[in-house]
Amino acid sequence: MSVEKQILHPRNQHRSRYDFPQLINSCPQLEPFVFINPYGDQSVDFSNPVAVKTLNKALLIHFYGLSDWDIPENYLCPPIPGRADYIHYLADLLASVNGNSIPRGNSVKVLDIGVGANCVYPIIGHQEYGWSFVGSDVDKRAVSSATNIAAVNPSLTADLSFRLQNSSSNIFNGIVKPGELFDLTLCNPPFHASAEEAQMGSQRKVRNLGKQKGREVVLNFGGQHSELWCKGGEVEFIRRMIEESARIARQCSWFTTLVSKSAHLSTVYYALDKVGVKGVRTVEMAQGQKQSRFVAWTYLSVDEQAEWSRKRWKK
Repeated sequence: MSVEKQILHPRNQHRSRYDFPQLINSCPQLEPFVFINPYGDQSVDFSNPVAVKTLNKALLIHFYGLSDWDIPENYLCPPIPGRADYIHYLADLLASVNGNSIPRGNSVKVLDIGVGANCVYPIIGHQEYGWSFVGSDVDKRAVSSATNIAAVNPSLTADLSFRLQNSSSNIFNGIVKPGELFDLTLCNPPFHASAEEAQMGSQRKVRNLGKQKGREVVLNFGGQHSELWCKGGEVEFIRRMIEESARIARQCSWFTTLVSKSAHLSTVYYALDKVGVKGVRTVEMAQGQKQSRFVAWTYLSVDEQAEWSRKRWKK
């Protein structure tokens, strides 16, 4: 009997331990990577990037109905359960201003800042709730990869689109078109301030997996510059995001971003206060031993949010 992971969102499909026979049935390529660990359980080597990528592929095929999924070598391969949690809590956020009913279908339009080559947030958000997505990224190859994932999966093709951000100093500028409306934005910002800091973080991760200290490290099991670090790190990226959000204040119901370190929250709140938002929410999430959270903000009053939901969402 599988034990549920109580710390994951109640609607998260990954609350139970991985059922490897089922996953192998959905994705036979996973089988060579599965072994019996010292505890007598089936597992994969989580320090092996190819094993992790193949596990992700199996999860996306099995739980989200994809026919195929792949990413280029050395691109970020994210843990699916944690990504799913963010999506489900975002659904709760929209429900809270929609009579406790989650708005579903492609009339709900979401912007994923930094979609990455993996396209995981749009996949989960669309397959779970039917939402439509625009994914942006500064990396041409990431945009090409995400576009290809949508193209080879007919269930995604009509409702997912992608835009290249031509300026690494811009976030919403150059992506959100004049008059365009979004119900949500989401973002998993680069949280390191330098390549060296990102390398140290990956070395810690390998050590935590019990591997030898001297073993060559694969950065975050894949991950390009734009995915892992930016000048000023997470705080500076979020500060710029908040500043730019004020320029499109009436074009989005809720802006949101992950904040990896709780120590950064005071700076985030200060920046939000400075631009005069009407509402702020912080939602705590836990995945395994990792504690995470996202901050959401809106420039709409309570009455304006209610009007927004009436006009745009089918209950």
